Order: sequence, then structure tokens, then C-alpha cells
Amino acid sequence: MARAQLDKQPHDVAAMFDGVARRHDLTNDVLSLGLAHTWRRAVVSAVRPQPGERILDLAAGTGTSSTPFADAGAYVVPCDFSLGMLTVGRERQPGLAFTAGDALALPFEDATFDAVTISFGLRNVHDTDAALAELLRVTRPGGRLVVCEFSHPTWGPLRTVYVEYLMRALPGLARAVSSEPEAYVYLAESIRAWPDQPALASRLLGAGWDGVAWRNLTAGIVALHRATRRP
Repeated sequence: MARAQLDKQPHDVAAMFDGVARRHDLTNDVLSLGLAHTWRRAVVSAVRPQPGERILDLAAGTGTSSTPFADAGAYVVPCDFSLGMLTVGRERQPGLAFTAGDALALPFEDATFDAVTISFGLRNVHDTDAALAELLRVTRPGGRLVVCEFSHPTWGPLRTVYVEYLMRALPGLARAVSSEPEAYVYLAESIRAWPDQPALASRLLGAGWDGVAWRNLTAGIVALHRATRRP
């Protein structure tokens, strides 16, 4: 799978991430120009992990995004459908409960988690609306959701520069730091094709989430969408 407009078949996406697993975190840091750390901190602040809470970190990859939740005293489940990512994650952080799972059929009971979160993974799911409904199913009443995803810059000139970076500079950088640069060409195109902030908020509401709001990070290059499950 090399182009975003093609159907995102689960086995193709999983294979793509299997191929980049070992250098994925480093590549993300380089391609985000060092901003990935800032975005991860914003996610943790939005989730507000509490000691003893159960938190699902979907599309967790190697678990880099999950560690701060564990450090806060929560029981975190890093979940991903890429076995390559999970293998690397278990090697690096054997204390975390890495779990293989498909966003469209999560291997958890109803109302299992106090909070659920997914960072930079929702746009890679075959059926976005079904995934949002599945996240709702495994969240307890009153529980919370945080979605961190690339979005649309709010300032026109920056939006133009950003799209040029995605389609021109990012693939070149990916070739320098990744063994599977084609995967990052796909990711660049998937970012450009992803709906803007109000459109994603509408989809959250349509999936049954309540109290939907968003916060722009880095002038809208990334957006944090928050919501809750009705008590």
C-alpha cells in the first residue's frame, strides 16, 4: 500500500508498520522536527492519568506513548495490530501489558477502561467510525477519550508550507532515516487526506461520544480531540 487514497486494508497497514518497527520512534522524532515529544506530553496532560486507573493506549506501537501513563500509576494496556511493533515494544519495555488487537474488534470486555487514547493511528484504520464506536464500547460510563492526530493548520500560509513539506521534504527525509521510506510516503498522503478538526469532531459525536472538544497543537498541525462517554 503506497497511496492514501487506496483502501486501508488491515494486513497491508500492519505489514507496513512491521517493516518500520525498529526505527519507528527515531524516525518519528526526525520527521516531526523534534515535536513528537511535545505532542506526547500534551496527550498525557489531556488524558489526566490517575493512580489505579485502567487506560487503553491504542495504536501504541512500541509503547513509547504508554510509558507516561504507567509512570503516573495507571495500569496501561498498549494495544496494536502490528506484531512487529509489539515485539520491539516487549523487548524494550517488558513490564508493560502489550496486547495484539484490531481497532475494529478490540479484545476487551465492555466498559473496561477509565480512559482510552489513540495517537497518530486513527487515520490508518479501515473504518474510522466503527473504531470510534468500538472505543466507546470498551470505555466505562463517564470515562474519557483523547485522540491525537495530524490535522489542518489554521493559518493559510502555514498550511501551504506544511503541505509542501509533507509531499516534498518528508519523503526525502524518510529515505535518509528509514529502511522503508515508502511507508512514510503513504503516511504523508494519509495526513493530507485526513478530515479537519470540525469534521473529526462531528464523527466523534456520530459515534456516540459526548462533550466533544478539540485543542490545536503547533497551529493545527496536530489536534487533540477530547470526549467522554455519557454516565
